[in-house]
Amino acid sequence: MPLPVSTNSGDPKGDHRETVDPDEFRDLLTQEIRKSQGGNGVKELIRVERLFKSFRNGAKQVEVLKGIDLSFAQGERAAIVGASGVGKTTLLHILGTLDRPTSGKVFHQGEDIYSMNERELAHFRNREIGFVFQFHHLLPEFNAIENTMMPCLIQGLLKKEAFHRAESILTLVGLKDRLSHKPGELSGGEQQRVAVARALVLEPKVLLADEPTGNLDTLTGESVFDLLAELNQVKGVTLIVVTHNLKLAEKMSRQIHLIDGKAQG
Repeated sequence: MPLPVSTNSGDPKGDHRETVDPDEFRDLLTQEIRKSQGGNGVKELIRVERLFKSFRNGAKQVEVLKGIDLSFAQGERAAIVGASGVGKTTLLHILGTLDRPTSGKVFHQGEDIYSMNERELAHFRNREIGFVFQFHHLLPEFNAIENTMMPCLIQGLLKKEAFHRAESILTLVGLKDRLSHKPGELSGGEQQRVAVARALVLEPKVLLADEPTGNLDTLTGESVFDLLAELNQVKGVTLIVVTHNLKLAEKMSRQIHLIDGKAQG
């Protein structure tokens, strides 16, 4: 950053030394800090640059994402919306390291994550990203607290620590009295709450949700969506949700529209 200078022409001896202008220096320093924090004083967590994704369908190459540039701030709450087949889930999977882009870069806290090998990516994904899908994907033979403990045990935490974390997050999502219930003994809304708890038990920086209310009735769906928004505020986790429900998307602080492979918003 070049220093703003002024010439001391008021010196009666003609000394023309250059001095730093403190006001201009302060303004420039503030601008540099804001740049490093995402441009608006809020720390940038994820940045996507010139992201392309294509698939081969027989002899035909289908381009789904066409040069997407996006950034997400730490603690942000955003919805990705668009027509079916436009690439919403594909984009979410790339943000979550479940699928590699054809070209382009994805940065998490300034680190180019696709420069990692598959083992490094798996470790990063388990530690830094939580997922909630349309179907809960709970293991039917395990109860709520055991399902919620799974990411902790995969990460190598002691069973006692895993149990404590799972119990705390299940209590936070309103399932204190359902800890020993298996998925088949829970309602659809309760099953999805266990899935949310499991996604957050390691306190990831990012929570990615793909149509999390798609299999639920309207009232239960709104309840789960409100829970995600509440956890975004309580935990400070960055929340990115793919949804067809525009009414629910409007509850988010930002709506990103995917149109013809491009992102707007």
